[in-house]
Amino acid sequence: MKIEIVDSKTPKRGSLVLVVGEGRQLGSFGQQVDKACGGALGKAMAAAARFSGGKGQWLEVLAPGGGSGGGLNRVLLAGLGKTTEVKAVAYEAVGADAVKRLATAGETELAIGAEVLKGTMLPAGEAAARAALGARLGGYRFDKYRTKMKDREKPTLKTVNVLTQAAPAAKKLHAPLDKLAAGVEITRNLVTEPANIIYPESMAAECRKLTKLGVKVEVLGEREMKKLGMGALLGVGQGSERESKLVVMHWNGGKKGGKPVSFVGKGVCFDTGGISIKPAGGMEEMKWDMAGAGAVVGTMAALAGRKAKVNAVGVVALVENMPSGTAQRPGDVVTSMSGQTIEVLNTDAEGRLILCDAMWYTQQRFKPQFMVDLATLTGAIIISLGHEHAGLFSNNDRLSEQLAAAGKSEDELLWRMPLSEAYDEGLKSPIADMQNIAGPGFGAGSITAAQFLQRFVIDKTPWAHLDIAGVAWSKKDKATVPKGATGFGVRLLNRLVADHYEDR
Repeated sequence: MKIEIVDSKTPKRGSLVLVVGEGRQLGSFGQQVDKACGGALGKAMAAAARFSGGKGQWLEVLAPGGGSGGGLNRVLLAGLGKTTEVKAVAYEAVGADAVKRLATAGETELAIGAEVLKGTMLPAGEAAARAALGARLGGYRFDKYRTKMKDREKPTLKTVNVLTQAAPAAKKLHAPLDKLAAGVEITRNLVTEPANIIYPESMAAECRKLTKLGVKVEVLGEREMKKLGMGALLGVGQGSERESKLVVMHWNGGKKGGKPVSFVGKGVCFDTGGISIKPAGGMEEMKWDMAGAGAVVGTMAALAGRKAKVNAVGVVALVENMPSGTAQRPGDVVTSMSGQTIEVLNTDAEGRLILCDAMWYTQQRFKPQFMVDLATLTGAIIISLGHEHAGLFSNNDRLSEQLAAAGKSEDELLWRMPLSEAYDEGLKSPIADMQNIAGPGFGAGSITAAQFLQRFVIDKTPWAHLDIAGVAWSKKDKATVPKGATGFGVRLLNRLVADHYEDR
């Protein structure tokens, strides 16, 4: 599907989307189209008593006819709500919903009138750029393995033109957003692929593809990790026939020698739970237990794609957690890269074991400005926050505030959770420095997991842990996020860097 930003002009064919404010407010372009259609749009709105232009409302006018707009197959009216409250994400939603409504409708051409209505405090160029971003994200599909789709299920939409009176400004703003969308798509693809396709070695190969964007990629195998003392990470993967990997990605777009920002991702390419095996029901979903690593890969692609003026490092720990004769057992003690020992009480609490070594390695080698890790770490975070927010844990108020603001701007919401020494009591082991889960009766599973990770933060490095277990995969369709892999984290981290950490 080709998406272009062009000057506003009433199209002669295909379908057209117009934005409408609350109170059935059409902008000047919308009024021109209505006139070209012989007043059909105004009549349709008057007849549809429940359509007021409210946020999220849609009204479809088929074959509007009349005047110079008579060649249009349909006009869709998209409600924005109160124009004084409209933000950029509203135009993303319009672009996304428009594409989803028409993708399989037999239509080949779609135009989206990204007009800024009176009272909306938003530049026209930004509105159009965001509508184009929404069209791409909302139009995402993963049909790679579908060989028997019926004709009515196949997408027909070939061209989407976003109409604006500020085309030059919109194109300039859209260029980096399009690279961001590409990063989100990379993450969604990685997370959606089945575990027989994406495993540590093949995911490392996907990371290597970023070299085309100027990213330097290193891949460490088990021999190199053993020399570094990564006993916690290696213990998780020892039950699999597939070799564990640690991938390091560098983007050097900032000042030479400047400290990088760093992102660390949990990449359990398939999680059976190991010897502490999970129930069979729903285990197929554990292909996406590498969504944290997927988000790091997508973020690095977005930063490199738009040539961000920052030095950034992405580190992903890639393993399979499998039960076998060589698998790690409950009660085993492993030594992490930090030298701290860990008693493994539950082999299904494996994400923190691979992260602790990856985090230590990242800090020790790169001494970053900050470190953010992303992980589908605990089911407990879903009990706490559902599927609307990711859990945010941090040792640094400034970083937390920056992350929360970036998430709000990009509609990837975070909710800060507590960290406290009081929760450390549950991690005490009778034979090692710590155990990997809290003992019976302690509860607070997401918090104790974060407390565990905090033990591997060096010298108070600004650090944040994002538990994305509830938001990495969606079972319902949202505007710019179709069902399935969400790509959560890419937009958030890209915005964090763009707002606060790029060289000016």
